[in-house]
Amino acid sequence: MPQQKAVPGFSKLTAEEKIRWLRDTFDLPDEYISDIHAHLHNDPRLQELYGEFSENTISNFFIPYGLAPNFLINGKWYVVPFAIEESSVVAAASQAAKFWSAHGGFKAEVADAVKVGQVHFYWTGNREWLSDLFPGIKDDLTGSLLPLTRSMEKRGGGILDMQLLDKTGDLDNYYQIFVKFRTANAMGANFINSVLEALAKNLKEHVDKKAAADNIPGAMEISMAILSNYTPECVVKVSVEAGVETMDKFSGELTGMQFAEKFVRATEIARCDTYRAVTHNKGIFNGMDGVVIATGNDFRAVEACGHAYAARNNKYSSLSHAEINGSIFHFELETAMAVGTVGGLTTGHPLARTSLKILQEPDAEELMMVIAAAGLANNFSAVRSLITSGIQQGHMKMHLTNILRQLGADENQKKEALEYFSNKTVSFADVKKFLAK
Repeated sequence: MPQQKAVPGFSKLTAEEKIRWLRDTFDLPDEYISDIHAHLHNDPRLQELYGEFSENTISNFFIPYGLAPNFLINGKWYVVPFAIEESSVVAAASQAAKFWSAHGGFKAEVADAVKVGQVHFYWTGNREWLSDLFPGIKDDLTGSLLPLTRSMEKRGGGILDMQLLDKTGDLDNYYQIFVKFRTANAMGANFINSVLEALAKNLKEHVDKKAAADNIPGAMEISMAILSNYTPECVVKVSVEAGVETMDKFSGELTGMQFAEKFVRATEIARCDTYRAVTHNKGIFNGMDGVVIATGNDFRAVEACGHAYAARNNKYSSLSHAEINGSIFHFELETAMAVGTVGGLTTGHPLARTSLKILQEPDAEELMMVIAAAGLANNFSAVRSLITSGIQQGHMKMHLTNILRQLGADENQKKEALEYFSNKTVSFADVKKFLAK
């Protein structure tokens, strides 16, 4: 029967006790309990490790881990690991990578790698007094943080800048200390948050002490100190280009120029129409997320930042852009992201370590370029399908084996279905009808 009351002490139960509680509370059939147990790792050491990554763990949720070869980025060859459950993503990335490797590959660059943190606070006293005070205490605040920043500074990171922002036009008495960081090869969330929390404490001490000395009425209240996942100065750009005649390969009845023109118009639609832009960018993140997850980075942070960057001009728009310059087709992607190659799951998860090894131990900026190339590759394949055969023909073929499994097809039926649908558009209803025959 469904749970009807709170569960005290649930976190203190062992994994097996949690599973038994789950079975008894929701009357789960034995097959469900067997599935939970079947997804536990056979190696107790690894299972203990995975269990420590999160809380109240009772099993593991597997995601396929695959490889997309033939990525040529800035003249260097990569085999790119993907952790993703959606059919066709790895195939689309591989196909696009192979095609563009024959035409110079991907050109990528990182404009900068600046991270952002904020101390949000309220001050009810005189605005001018606070504004005049901050420049005089800024160096003291920075110096007080040296025990936390010294190690990062030795690796080329640390605090770049610190500003007082008057936000009282947005909220009464609201201010920020806006801090810019570099975090070397770490994503840097823990470092930034530790620095910001110490900064908030030191800031309040300075302001309270100086206000009392100057007999300034008012109160300061720290609201929160936290990094921002929006990093518009941590930007990566990747592009491909080739003569329009090379597009004949994908054009079907279209000439290479006609294909290129349709492709450009498709990206223009994504630039001006938000409904299309969201799905267009989702296709980009299909590629990017797979690499982000495989390397132990935070795909939620990368997506949140990318979507904010897509709306940086006060309208949500495409992250990619295509154009024709004379007889040259040019396709590029620009987005903001923050990732790391040290710390967190990047070094704690065995397959994340493996992924970075496969990628030849990139630094954080090189990893940004690989991730962006994966996004552009998937975007190219998706738009190519949309303007030629349509998305379903290729996409549903990749789903065919999943559909056959759902419908309980045996090996002979699977073989016959794969042959029958080799030149047909796949739908769930059509596969069901085929098996029924």
